[in-house]
Amino acid sequence: MKNYVLTVSCKTARGIVAAISGFLAESGCNIIDSSQFDDLDTGKFFMRVSFISEEGADRARMMEGFKPIADKFEMTWEFFDADERMKVLLMVSRFGHCLNDLLYRWKIGALPIDIVGVVSNHFDYQKLVVNNDIPFHHIKVTKENKPQAEAQLMEVVESSGTELIVLARYMQVLSDGLCQKMSGRIINIHHSFLPSFKGANPYKQAYQRGVKLIGATAHYVTADLDEGPIIEQDTVRITHAQSAEDYVSLGRDVESQVLARAIHAHIHHRTFINGNRTVVFPPSPGSYASERMG
Repeated sequence: MKNYVLTVSCKTARGIVAAISGFLAESGCNIIDSSQFDDLDTGKFFMRVSFISEEGADRARMMEGFKPIADKFEMTWEFFDADERMKVLLMVSRFGHCLNDLLYRWKIGALPIDIVGVVSNHFDYQKLVVNNDIPFHHIKVTKENKPQAEAQLMEVVESSGTELIVLARYMQVLSDGLCQKMSGRIINIHHSFLPSFKGANPYKQAYQRGVKLIGATAHYVTADLDEGPIIEQDTVRITHAQSAEDYVSLGRDVESQVLARAIHAHIHHRTFINGNRTVVFPPSPGSYASERMG
């Protein structure tokens, strides 16, 4: 028996859930998890269904059979094989906490992805990456060579079959063209002090102002820097007794956790972009334990 996931988004209408569940039942499939959301503000409907094909219906046959329903409701939809791992390309500069955390989760099976490579504009983590039998790509970026550097990056993306790019503290701004080309397929992580504390040493600035909450935000990348649709956020409390170094340490920890949870949601097809926002459904049975590890 094969496990599949069906994702659907369309204008809200009566009968969508009945049509989907009826189709799956007629196709010999058993639903094991289902989430749906009607956005009353935008009039859009979102649904994710996890199911088992008990009578051998394959993905191609189900896609063909589902087309009349999709056309009727003008759906954006896709069937996914739940056992296929998404191909992910990591990008990092000189802060390695998120990279190290993702490699650990990947290594122990808590983050079921295929890491097809790591791209960096520095050599700091080359040995770490190579020791994990992952291809390392050094792409130097300057004001003068940015178009050539991005062309080189896209060569890596296309040759590796990359489905998702993760900016694991990659400190270079991607061009509008690249953001548009990879729309909905780039995830970034940053501290949540913006816009209050910009530039260098934001944690030191926060310490000097006596900030009591440190947070992190993971979001899809758009042409508007650090303003894409938010996938995941979290915070940790600070007291007056903690030092500027504590701020940095706690900040790195929350960044790592938030990024891992955002990736987990994306690779399991639980995220839907809804204008400037996202719809993020809860984990399916069987994936929750791995998401909460660490």
